[in-house]
Amino acid sequence: MYWRPIYNLLEGDFEVLLVNTHHLKAVPGRKTDVKDAEWIAELLSHGLLLASFIPSAPQRELRELTRYRTSLVEERTREVNRLQKTLEDTNLKLGDVVSDVLGKASRLILQAIVEGETDARRLASFAVGRVRADPQTVERALTGKVTTHHRFMLSQHLTLIENLDEAIRRVEEGIARRFSPPEPPGGEENQPQLVPAAAPSEVESASSKPLSKPLSWQEAVQIIDQVTGISERVTQGLLAEIGLEMSQFPSAKHLASWVGICPGNQESAGKRLSGKTRKGNPHARRLLIQAAHAAAHSKNTYLSAQDRRIAAWRGPKRAAVAVGHSILVIIYHLLRDRTPYQDLGGNYFDEHDRQMVQKHLVRRLERLGYQVELQPRAEVGSLLA
Repeated sequence: MYWRPIYNLLEGDFEVLLVNTHHLKAVPGRKTDVKDAEWIAELLSHGLLLASFIPSAPQRELRELTRYRTSLVEERTREVNRLQKTLEDTNLKLGDVVSDVLGKASRLILQAIVEGETDARRLASFAVGRVRADPQTVERALTGKVTTHHRFMLSQHLTLIENLDEAIRRVEEGIARRFSPPEPPGGEENQPQLVPAAAPSEVESASSKPLSKPLSWQEAVQIIDQVTGISERVTQGLLAEIGLEMSQFPSAKHLASWVGICPGNQESAGKRLSGKTRKGNPHARRLLIQAAHAAAHSKNTYLSAQDRRIAAWRGPKRAAVAVGHSILVIIYHLLRDRTPYQDLGGNYFDEHDRQMVQKHLVRRLERLGYQVELQPRAEVGSLLA
């Protein structure tokens, strides 16, 4: 964080490199601050410094917006938990009879409590909409002991939640403007564009190289949104973290290592010691895990099949990390090649290891005392006819 002010001042006038200190440790040299600075300058003169990935200024601004939105959502969740804690102190079981403690019916009930209403039957009359219990149960749930202190605390919770909702709405509007296509200036779309004449050598070199149009934010959203488990909010957050151009990462493995969602590589004397993931980008990692959980609940998809396959012997947490890694690799290839997403299907692993699946199922049936003989489906149909 301390490098940002200096980087912002020098970015427009110099070529600034942000170097990872982990890389400098691998190069031997003397210590102390002055000698460290001299040593870094000497390494730079020999081209031995690897520059870290620094996104452009618009992408850094988008990052701040998406990360700030995440912070606001988390703070709203904490405030809702505080509201429920206050309700528990009053012995009101509102969360047991409504589907959403901040839904339409709940807000009417809470507002009536704040204004001083104590009659449980009157409070139950506000329970409209998605209520999971009958009126008698709602009335019993709204019978408690509410003091002046509780009303004050409830009013503070509701006011802060409304302010957070408004702040989240404004931030989301700012993010949506950055992902929306720019509006052309009025009257300029029909005017001819003046293009300066180029030299013949420049024309020949330009015609020999295929021109590739830079990928826009809108096109990237349309490409990534097709992946299983990816929502609009996750798409915006991931693009703000990794950017649009995948040329900054030599391969999908480098991108996964930068995010910190790939297995660790710790080996000594030919023995694998630990596969713990390394530290990386915690914001992108959180979004990928969120997308992995959503993909695990999808029906008949490759990612859901992968999650069940790994969770059966490694557990759900490691399966989520593995699926998140697969999602990141898919996004890398989609953005690099600019191709639509094609799901491999839920039976991909069964089709890929058909012989192993057959042996496994036959062995299980034989252990149960059955004699199994496998025949293709066409032959079975002819025998039945």
